[in-house]
Parts: sequence; structure tokens; C-alpha cells
Amino acid sequence: MRLGTAIVFWLTFLCLLAHWPSLPFREAAEVTALKTAKSTAGKAMVPYLETIPGTEVSFEMLPIPAGKFTLGSPASEPGRSADEGPQVEINVEPFWMGKHEVTWGEYLEFTKLTNVFEKFNDQGLRQVTVENQVDAVTAPSKLYDPGFTFETGDDPRQPAVSMSQFAAKQYTKWLSLLTGDFYRLPTEAEWEYACRAGTQTAYYFGDDPSQLPQYAWYYENAEEDYVTAKVGQFKPNPWGLLDMHGNVWEWVIDGYEEKGYAKLAAAQQQGDLAVNWPTKRFPRVLRGGSWYSEDPARLRSAARLASDDDQWRSYDPNTPKSPWWFASDEGQTVGFRIVRPVHPPPKSQWSNFWDADLEEIQRDADRRIDKEGRGKRGIIDPDLPKAIKALQ
Repeated sequence: MRLGTAIVFWLTFLCLLAHWPSLPFREAAEVTALKTAKSTAGKAMVPYLETIPGTEVSFEMLPIPAGKFTLGSPASEPGRSADEGPQVEINVEPFWMGKHEVTWGEYLEFTKLTNVFEKFNDQGLRQVTVENQVDAVTAPSKLYDPGFTFETGDDPRQPAVSMSQFAAKQYTKWLSLLTGDFYRLPTEAEWEYACRAGTQTAYYFGDDPSQLPQYAWYYENAEEDYVTAKVGQFKPNPWGLLDMHGNVWEWVIDGYEEKGYAKLAAAQQQGDLAVNWPTKRFPRVLRGGSWYSEDPARLRSAARLASDDDQWRSYDPNTPKSPWWFASDEGQTVGFRIVRPVHPPPKSQWSNFWDADLEEIQRDADRRIDKEGRGKRGIIDPDLPKAIKALQ
């Protein structure tokens, strides 16, 4: 019996060894490797896993190599819109990009700041002053109708939706000041470059829209309820990015101009980042298409969406409308993903990517916080998780 037991044991062991790649232990090892890669990510372009300090929530960042590409679409591309040209050559510096859109699991950690800042204020702790306000973040107000916002459920793998560009930028500020790394929204050029991943076709998988259901969550396969899908369920692009086509439209940093690409080429000639800095409250640019995009052409790599902020806030009963949330059906199609440039700009320029770029946006946020008690303001630094823990 002992000999038989030993034979069974070693046969079982050899069988398991043969199937090593499928074992859960290997998954844990991969996670450990990704976490370790974070410490060397400044030296080599490798994927890494970032855990939000003070939480158990993590997200994966993928390396996007430097290169040159043609922004926009050719006039011959089916479904092309006039605002996708004139095509221009853009040089892109290397960066990391979120493997998928920011999820509710990640974004809700940010929205928790509203209650945290309120407790700090009640106890006179970590107060915002003239000297430290550069490190302050405006946490979004509580949702007007959570049932509406979470119509697709609150699974942490669902993409976060209905935030304004200002709120998305404040999220990247919060994340940056917590981790010590510079995160931001992608520029429009960076987004399209990453989506294409070296391809020149209408979609990163080719020109045939009939293949979209394998790569994207959109109107055709969004089932009867027509809602968002959990991230990461479809085939990736050549650089490993998921959901670049469909699921939710994604904010970029740029303001929208119908023929704004010429400005990007001019900016590069002057040695500046290829970005069309917003000068108006809206429209601003979103990319990628969404679960509600009925026309496959809206999911192409070059397709653009001009935001309609006033319409997207149409259900909001307050005045002024929320600077953080879109209360409308269209708002359910809006999300974002983040990037981390290998070569960040000087710290003196970081606020350009994080804070309100128009006085009226900041004024509305201040009014909601100071006069109406909706939303809060607080300081973000690496000591914040310890301070939160002390509150609890």
C-alpha cells in the first residue's frame, strides 16, 4: 500500500508540474512580479501593478513605446468624419497606460475622500491653507441618484462612469500625490497612438467592423439592458490594452476643435507637448466609443466625440450644476483611463494636467463646497492613509 501510495503521489506531482502554467500559484507569482516591476519601472519599460496606498485596490499599467504615427484618418476611410483631419505626423514619447478603463473599484476609493475630508474638518486636522493648497484636491459630491449611476451594478470591475473631465483630472492628482508618481489623462494624440498600436487600419484589428464583437462591447452585443460590461472581457490590441474600442468613451486632456490637429503639429515644432489645451468649458474630446454606440464607425481608432457638458448635466436639479458628475443618460457612457509618462514635465507644470483650467470651473466647485456643503476639499500626501487609519 505504501508503494502504491508513493507511486500515486509522484504521478500526481508530475501531472501538476506538466500543467504548471494553469495553477493559481502561477497567477500569484505573476502578480508578485508585476508588483516588483513597479520599483524598476523608471529604468525599463515593463508592465507593473500599482496598489493604491491605504487600500487593497490595484491596477495594471502597460508600457507604450516611443514612436511616430499619423494622427487622424484618411479621406478614403469608411465612416470617417471631417474632424479627423487634416492628418498630421506626431512624435510620441514613451509612457505607461492603464490596461483598461478606471473601474468603480478604483474610483470609489477617490469618492470616499468626501467623508474623510469632512471628518478632518470637524476635528481641525490637515486643514487647507494658502501655503499647502497646491496639494489640495476637491473630492466629488455624493451622487444625486446612486441608483441611476449604478444602473449596471456596483461590481468593482465595472468601468467608472459619469464623471466630468475635471473630476477625472482630480482623480489623477489624488493618485499622483499619494504614490509619488505623475499620473494624468492621456493627450488625444497619445490615446490614438496607443489604440492603434502600430496599425494603420480603421480598428486595431483591421478594417472589417463585423469582427468588432470579438474586441469591443457596443450596441450590437450589449444585450437587452444596454449597459457597461466588466472590463477586460474582449481581445486586446497588439500592445495588450483592453477595451480601447467600446464600453465607455474615454476622456483625454484636449479641448475639442473640429480642425485642431494642425495646432498639434505646430506645438511639436516648438518642442511642446502635442496637446490642444482647452480654452472653453466645453466641448472637450473623448475617444473610443461606448456600449451605446450603434454605428460601428464611432468605435474606429480615429473617431472623436465632442463633449456636450450642459446636456450631460441635464438631470441635475441643482444650480450651478455639479462640476464633478454628469446626471444624464449620456453620462453613463463616459469614463477614462490614465497614463504615466516616462519623462514627466517639471513639477511646476503638473497642475496644468490636474486642476481646473478655467476660473469658472473652480468657482463652481468652490461654491458647491463652501456655500452648499456638497463635495469637500483636502490635502493629499503620502501620509494620508495613516491619517485616515487614525480617524478610524
